[in-house]
Amino acid sequence: MPPVDLLAELQTEARNPASARLDELTSVELVALMNAEDATVAAAVATQSRAVAQAIDVVAARLADGGRLIYLGAGTSGRLGVVDASECPPTFQSPPSQVVGLIAGGPGAMFQAVEGAEDSPEIGAADLRKLNVTAKDVVCGIAASGRTPYVLGAVAYARSVGAFTIAVVCNAESELERAADLTIAPVVGPEILSGSTRLKAGTATKLVLNMLTTGAMVRLGKTYGNLMVDLKASNVKLVARANRLVRTIAHVESAEADALLADCGGEVKTAIVAKLAGLTPDAARQRLRDSGGRIGPVVAGLARGASVVTARPYRPDLVIGVDGGGTNTVALLADRETGTVLGRGTAGPSNIQSVGVEAGLKALDAAIDRAFASANLPRAKVGAIALGLAGIDRQEGLDVIHGWAARGEVADRLRTANDATLLLAAGTPDGWGLAVIAGTGSIAFVRAAIGEVGRCGGWGHTLGDEGSAYLLALNGLRAACRAADRIGPPTELLAKFLTRMNLAGPPDLIPAIYRGPWDRAAIAGMAPVVLEAAEAGDAVATEIVRGEATALAHTATAAVRNLNLPTTLPVALAGGLLVGNDAYRVAFLAALAADGVTPAPATLVRDPACGAVILARQEAPPQATLVSPTR
Repeated sequence: MPPVDLLAELQTEARNPASARLDELTSVELVALMNAEDATVAAAVATQSRAVAQAIDVVAARLADGGRLIYLGAGTSGRLGVVDASECPPTFQSPPSQVVGLIAGGPGAMFQAVEGAEDSPEIGAADLRKLNVTAKDVVCGIAASGRTPYVLGAVAYARSVGAFTIAVVCNAESELERAADLTIAPVVGPEILSGSTRLKAGTATKLVLNMLTTGAMVRLGKTYGNLMVDLKASNVKLVARANRLVRTIAHVESAEADALLADCGGEVKTAIVAKLAGLTPDAARQRLRDSGGRIGPVVAGLARGASVVTARPYRPDLVIGVDGGGTNTVALLADRETGTVLGRGTAGPSNIQSVGVEAGLKALDAAIDRAFASANLPRAKVGAIALGLAGIDRQEGLDVIHGWAARGEVADRLRTANDATLLLAAGTPDGWGLAVIAGTGSIAFVRAAIGEVGRCGGWGHTLGDEGSAYLLALNGLRAACRAADRIGPPTELLAKFLTRMNLAGPPDLIPAIYRGPWDRAAIAGMAPVVLEAAEAGDAVATEIVRGEATALAHTATAAVRNLNLPTTLPVALAGGLLVGNDAYRVAFLAALAADGVTPAPATLVRDPACGAVILARQEAPPQATLVSPTR
């Protein structure tokens, strides 16, 4: 009887038809093929997002409770675990024993294959037994095939002592999956070199392990925003990095950063908290221990009203409203009682995810400084500030904003909000209803009177943005090209676009759009070409405008109905198309009425920062209860 081929049914062992003639390819063709295959790996990992997130939460909880994360595998899988574990101490200043990597055959197998080492489940169990694995630990078995005996034996032993077990595999429905508590299985399919799982399977495994340790360490407070703050300056490179981190977060000069680090034993987090909270190093360490090692909650507490010595003048009679996004930032300084705007300041983008923490916070400060300057007032700490900011939808982003507010002595009270909340505050009587934005992109927000929120659209220019300036212009360009080919109706759009783009003829549209300066924002900026042609009576342009206005209305109507809101409700309109073009707004409102939604009333929101002022006034306590901080 012939031996059973245990690998025959594994996806990672199958032959890849794309590389059937691998040995005949040129080097250029080989590189192109490998690159194309590797491009599929991230998508495979993305299918396991929920499992990875669950694993991060388990690992973080066990590490916080004194447990360990123990990787183990054979060959490439084992090496990847060892590498990821070895990177944790220098990156996160974690104890070397907190994340451990085991490889079948022992340390020597990192550099030279130890044949047969992976075939013994008993050795896997014995290796874990030597580490005194307990129920506090997490054991992560890594095996692309999902059937490596060394890993199976180790996982079985780990479960027997109550450890939480994770399987990282690249084949579906594997033996290891059935043995573990939680499985992460990015199925990458056949390798270009059949069975060589150091390729796509190895890449997928590395991506997963990156997420596990990085995610867990972030949860444990090893970062502040996206900065690696949990380090101790133990060599020249780290000394320089530590100084830069303290300068950036605590807003001090290099010499003061060095002095802070010296006082705090080279501990970056301690130095930052000591500076921001005005504490001794020992007191800063205690505050960090109380917060689970996270800087954010410490400085956030300061921003929310803890006692802080302030050097700024104190103006509880003032509030600030900020509208900050990926294009610009607007700050309004207003009277707390009346809401009268006293000063306005603008600056660049403050989306910390797109421009970075330092640039985003500088934009916020610049806009606020300019608002005070325009009111002929010195910068002061105010009663309350409300910020509608893009890029702070996760706790790390909120921590950054609260930390900035604390060290900058911005306000007694701080409130963050999303775009919808600003628009509804500014454009509806009671802060609930429908908000529709149509500018470069488009989206519809809804909020019920009881506070429940919803949205439709906002999928971006590739997947959605119906009724936006971008799609209006793009559809106009497409119609112009069809007219040039004489497969679509004639339209004045062709000549108008050529003139607008300073092109000699239709063929020049191709290099201009695909290789020239006409990116998404620039294309959206040509929406007036379509609108003007429609107003002049061009039938093609008129149909495009009607179609996009109708699509936007359908999006808004769906948002209303999905939240079961009344179809007669307050509506706030924002964005360049709806606010800046009367004809387009009329077309949209007509389409909305045709869908059965009646605005009562419809309000144009020309300045969403006004909504932030309203929210800030709501946030500020009565002036009689405000106590001026110690000067």
